[in-house]
Parts: sequence; C-alpha cells; structure tokens
Amino acid sequence: MRISALSLVSRLQAALIAVVLGAVTSLAHAQNSIESVNVSPQSGGKVLVRVQLKEALSTAPAGFTVTNPPRLAFDFANTGTSLGRNVDNIADGDVRRINIVQAGNRTRMVMELTRALNYATQLDGKMLLITLQGGAEGAVAGAPGGRFAEAGPAVQKHSLRNVDFRRGDSGEGRVVIDLSDSQVGIDVRKQGRSIIVDFQNAVLPSNLAKRYDVADFGTPVKTVEATARGGSARVVITPTGNWEHSAYQADDRFIVEVKRVVEDPNRLVRPGFVGEKLSLNFQNVEVRSVLQVLADFTGLNIITSDSVSGNLTLRLKDVPWDQALDIILKSKGLDLRKEGNVVWIAPRDELATREKLALESRSQIADLEPLQTESFRLNYQQAAPIQVLLNGGGGAGAAQRILSKRGSSAIDLRSNQLFVQDTPSRLEDVRRLIRAVDIPVRQVMIESRIVEASDTFSRNLGVRLGYSEDRRVAGGRPTFSFGADIVNTGQTAGVVTGTPTINAGGLQVNLPAGGIGGAVAGTFSTLIFNSSFSRLLALELTALQADGKGKIISSPRVITANQNEAVIEQGTELAYQQASSSGATTVAFKKATLALKVKPQITPDDNVIMKLNINKDSVGTITAAGIPTIDTKQVSTEVLVENGGTLVIGGIYTQTENTNTTKIPVLGDLPYLGFLFKQNQKQDNRAELLIFITPKILKDNLNLRQ
Repeated sequence: MRISALSLVSRLQAALIAVVLGAVTSLAHAQNSIESVNVSPQSGGKVLVRVQLKEALSTAPAGFTVTNPPRLAFDFANTGTSLGRNVDNIADGDVRRINIVQAGNRTRMVMELTRALNYATQLDGKMLLITLQGGAEGAVAGAPGGRFAEAGPAVQKHSLRNVDFRRGDSGEGRVVIDLSDSQVGIDVRKQGRSIIVDFQNAVLPSNLAKRYDVADFGTPVKTVEATARGGSARVVITPTGNWEHSAYQADDRFIVEVKRVVEDPNRLVRPGFVGEKLSLNFQNVEVRSVLQVLADFTGLNIITSDSVSGNLTLRLKDVPWDQALDIILKSKGLDLRKEGNVVWIAPRDELATREKLALESRSQIADLEPLQTESFRLNYQQAAPIQVLLNGGGGAGAAQRILSKRGSSAIDLRSNQLFVQDTPSRLEDVRRLIRAVDIPVRQVMIESRIVEASDTFSRNLGVRLGYSEDRRVAGGRPTFSFGADIVNTGQTAGVVTGTPTINAGGLQVNLPAGGIGGAVAGTFSTLIFNSSFSRLLALELTALQADGKGKIISSPRVITANQNEAVIEQGTELAYQQASSSGATTVAFKKATLALKVKPQITPDDNVIMKLNINKDSVGTITAAGIPTIDTKQVSTEVLVENGGTLVIGGIYTQTENTNTTKIPVLGDLPYLGFLFKQNQKQDNRAELLIFITPKILKDNLNLRQ
C-alpha cells in the first residue's frame, strides 16, 4: 500500500503525539518513578546495582531471569521513569547494558548480562539495592532465579483445567495447558533432554496426573507426563532428536511448542524466526503498549492504526522478537505491511479493504491512461511466437494476456520486429519479457562412443587310423615313412593304392580335424609297413587352433540447440527385389546404418537431460530369396549427465562355448590310447558392446575440434 509523503508525515506526527500523551498520562497516574540507576563492582566478584526512586517501595519488585541470552528483569508496579531507554555507562563487565521501558503505569528494567548470575534484592529507604553474584545454578535465597513468570504471595490455589497435545502444520508438537486463571506462576526450564514446566501453587486434578505417549503424532515430542509435587503441578515434556522449544501464554492458556531442528552446515541462519530473543511478561496490558515495547526493543518504525485496541495478557520466555510480534498479531486478528523501515499495523480486514481500494483505483487509472506504441527488434527469437505469448497463448483466455484489454500487437516478418501499443506500465512488462526470452539459445555437443570388442577361440583335433594285412604274401623287415597327408606319405613310400589301400575307404578311423574360417588343419602322418607291403599301419593326426581379437569403435557426434532434436546417420541401404501385389517385381531397400538421435535439455545447474536413441546396424546374411538380414544393436533411454561427464548408458556381453567330441564307441574311451579313435572340437567366443555418451555445453568459442 502506497502512502503519500504528506499523509505519512501527518500520521507520524499523530502517532508521536499519542505516544507523548500516553507517557504523560501514565506519569500522571504513576505514584512513583525511577530517578537514577548506578552500577558498581564490589569485593568477592559481586556487582551492586542502585536504583534511586522518587518514593520508597513497600515491597521489592518481582523479578525473573532468562538464561539464553542471560537477562535479569524487574517489574515496578505503579512506577514511571524519568530516564531514557537504556543506561550504557556500566562500570562492570558482567552487566553490559540496562534497558528501562515504561508501559502504562508499569516500568520494566532489563539488565543484559554477559553470563548467568544470581541476585538478591534489598530496600534501603528510597533506594533498591540489587546484588549480583556468580555461582552454581539456582537463585540466591529469596530470589526467584530461573523463574519464567513471577508468582506473588497467593493465598488461593490455582489449578490446571486440561492438558492437550496437538500437531502443528509444520510437524511441530504443541502441548496446550488450560489454566484456571491467568495469574498462575510458571517456571519453564530445560533439564537434560527434557523440558520442565512447574506451575507454582497450582492443583493438578487426579484425572490429568498421568503419562501421555504422543509418539504416534510424528512430532519431536515422545511423551508428556503431568504430576503433582506438593502444592504445585509439574509437566515434563520429553522430545527426541535435535529440537528447540518456545513457550508463550495467552490469557488462561499456556502453550509449549517443540519443533525439529534440521542442522545444515552450509547455512548460518536457521529457517523460521531469527530475531533476537526476548522475554515478555504483561498482565492485562494494552496491545498498543506492547507494540510500543517491541518498537523500542527492535528500533522499528511502527505505525499503529486507530482501530487497534484491546488488552492482552502475555508471557513469553526466550522467544525471538519476530515470533513474539507474530503471536501478538495473530491473537488480536492484526496484520502488518512493511515499506522500507516503516511497519504499518492494522486489523486484517482494514488492510484488505485499503489494498482493494488501491487496486481498484489503479485499475481505473489504467483504463484512462493514454496508449503508447513501441517497436521491439528481436535478435534470437521469431516475432510470431512472441506475439502469441503476449496475446495469451492463442486464445487461452483474456486473463492470461500480458497486454491489457486495450493493448494490441503487430509483427513485421521481413525485419523480425514486434510493434506493441499499450499503456506505459504494460509496455514496461513487455520490455522485461522480451529481455528475458530474446536471448541466444544454448547449444550442446553430444558425443557417443560405441565400442564393440570380440575375443574368439577355436581348436579342432582329429585322427585317421588304418591297418591292413595280406597273409598271402610273406612278410619282410618293417619300414617307416613320415609325411604330411597320409595318402601323399604312402605315395612317397611307394605304397600302391589298393594293395592294400590307405585312402578313406581303407581306414578304420576317419575323423580328421575340420577347417576354421577357411583355414585347413595341420597334418602329420606316418606309415609302418614291411618290404613286401603285405602289412600296413597308417596314422594321421590333424590339428588346428584359431585365436582372434577385434575392436570396433564408432564415435558419432552432433551439435544441437537446447530442447531441439538432432539426428546424425551413416551407413548403407541394401537393395533387394520383392514381388508386389500385382505380381510385378520391385526394388526395395533396407538400411544398415550407425545413427544417433538425441534431444537435450540443459538444467539450471548446467547438467544435461538427454532423450537418446542410438542404432548400430550391420549387414547379416543373405537369405535364399536374396533378401539381406540386418544385425541390429539399439539403445533408447533418457539420462541425466553432468556437463563434460561421461556415462555408460548401455552394454551387452555375450559368450558362446561349444565342445563337440566325435569318437569310436569303447575305443574312444580307452585311457592313453583313446585319442586315436576320436575327434575333438572346442569353441569359446566372447563379444561385448559398450555405449558411452558425453554431453558438452558449448560456449561462444567452442567448436567440434575442442
């Protein structure tokens, strides 16, 4: 909401006059006032604070302490002050500063300490003596150390009406305790891993004295236990994990809120309320006075609407000031608007009405505002899509139009210019939009590596064996002959084929090793015969082993704009004949190509999301009909890869093992001699396919050679 300078000055003057009149009225009603405050060190590490008053006090003022940050506060009833906001001329190091704030006919003195101190009070005529001394936890005798709210000498018993537990919207646990009245003295402290809440001089009904298991609510709080301790009541809250708590009271309802703390080493400030912690204790005080106290504490310029009224009973301990302000506003149905360092506080309905009137006034001004025409030359975008965007996405509705209802646009395709006629404010919106979208399109180079590795092994072992004997011819001296093929060896030795024969038909074992890949097996043969060739023993051994290792690397690369699909392809189209439906013969083609199809998307953190389709085809066999087959390797996926990173997006590993044995029964199983009667074939082939992808976001000076 915009406020004119003259109106703002007038309201500031009115607010200052109201504050001054309030202070004068409070002083008039106050029966006493604080004249001076002095701090002096004493022996034994003690500190003496002398508070000089206009009139003598009948009883020492009630006080309470806060441990984090260390604070000590005293409330002076029916007492004003003639001092300023704070006292800075402190002579002792344990007391940093003393803040004195007046609200109505009550004055609070808050001492900011460097560490937690015990205290004791004593009245000496018109002077209040406060003795501060360090020591063990707990208060000096007669001093309510650690007390959240003072409990004066009460003759009547207070009571707890109800103990309830609720889960907040953000997963925090809320222990809600209803009291019989707002005057119950309350002491809140953290002890170990639990929160202890003591209600002084309060009765706990027997039906509330039990242990509540609230772990099923999914909050940091595990159990809540209410017990009676003598003349008081105690509530013990046991959370789990890392947590922090805050406590506040509104009238006769006391709430302890426990929320989980997520530690993040990269953040210096926790999310949520981050203001300096303070403690407030007011009984039936005006809301405007509490807001004035917060303004003095924070230094904010707060302007309160005249419609803000009502009283408030508030008790807060170790609560950030911004959370305290939020609690006060919610309890009274108020809201705030901040402009610069000025905060305007008023009822929600009043603020909503003012903003509605301002918007209606702005809308009426826009209807009467003169139109202007401006041209925009586009550098990287086409004018037609921008015009559709300005007009609401092609008839998506006038509510989505960027132009006003009086605005219009036109384009010039030849010069790629956009002409817009509208009010100056809408023209500024169009200018910002064009600056945001008319930018160079980022480009990506996608490089793929397809690696095919093969490792083949084959081994064939065979034998040919034959024996013949002609008993009609007398034997002679045995003779040996060695050679390659058994037939050639026999011819070399002079053995005449057929007397006896040594060809395939004249052998008992004919299991030679087969060839591999067109290669013929190696052969070794020997003949044992007599001089008359009446007896003949022929033996031929054949063996062949093949090892093969191969590697094929394909590396298609392509550059494309962000969110635009690109295709790169290389290969062969195979022609073959096929019969058409009419019986005629036509020529058809089949593709055997290496192809890369990709559509990249650059993320805000400079990673790349890619939709990929990679093909690696090769020519297979030709069928009897003359139609070729295609061996296809394909991967289709969507992946996220960092800029310049390499990712294996797919792989296929195959292994073929074959072992074949052909043998003569029984004889092939003989030990040591069985190899003479069998043929062995062994095959072990391995193949592996790996596909790598590497995206690189191109800069202005980056090209394919980089």
